[in-house]
Amino acid sequence: MAESYIELSVSPQGIASLTLNRPEVHNAFDDVMIEQIITALQQLAANPAVRLLLLKAHGKNFSAGADLNWMRSMAAKDYQQNLDDAGRLAELMRSLDRFPKPTIALVQGAAFGGALGLVACCDIALAEPKASFCLSEVKIGLIPAVISPYVMRAIGERASRRYFLTAERFFADEALRLGLLHQVVADGDLLQAADKLCQQLLQNSPAALSAAKQLIADVDQQPINPALIQHTSEAIARIRVSAEGQEGLTAFLTKRSPGWLPKD
Repeated sequence: MAESYIELSVSPQGIASLTLNRPEVHNAFDDVMIEQIITALQQLAANPAVRLLLLKAHGKNFSAGADLNWMRSMAAKDYQQNLDDAGRLAELMRSLDRFPKPTIALVQGAAFGGALGLVACCDIALAEPKASFCLSEVKIGLIPAVISPYVMRAIGERASRRYFLTAERFFADEALRLGLLHQVVADGDLLQAADKLCQQLLQNSPAALSAAKQLIADVDQQPINPALIQHTSEAIARIRVSAEGQEGLTAFLTKRSPGWLPKD
């Protein structure tokens, strides 16, 4: 049985934590870790008790990216084997990006290569001031292919032209400016800042949060045409007549707390 490279927990409030746990190699990931994260995301997505997800890492660094031994093994394999392997990393990114509940990345230290992709796939990203980021693939003759849709969506095509090509290391303040991060917090305050966000998210309708995530995916980069207008009209109509939509509207109009909030 493979050693577990991640830790999973779910708090009584429904806050799930998925923690990378290979600090001795700076949480570098390989095919084993990729499969473990995919499985964990599937389990958490299917768990109705989960309200949101924190993506964290033990140790000095969030993740140094790909494990050297894994890269060495893939260099010795043929095209089809590399294609299959890349497909699993692509599935990891897709699973995290489309996770049905809010996701928050907490970044300390380095987040290089594919790890930067993980950050870009999360809905919200927080980092310490000394956190650093790098798309270093071209330095070793590779490209950041699988993560590119998510990274480019986060930082834009113009910034991608620079950082995909130069493989420069940049820090939290620049990541914040580019839109990869939402907030830079003081050293040691990641968990406190995350908890504040979690409490804010937990005030909101679980069904509406999931529907809002799906709405973003459906609407992003789409032309504003009759089909999109019809789609958004149907989306609001569906949620208005849903159980949580009815509960939220009734609670608001009668000035009481909605049922998804804990009772005092």
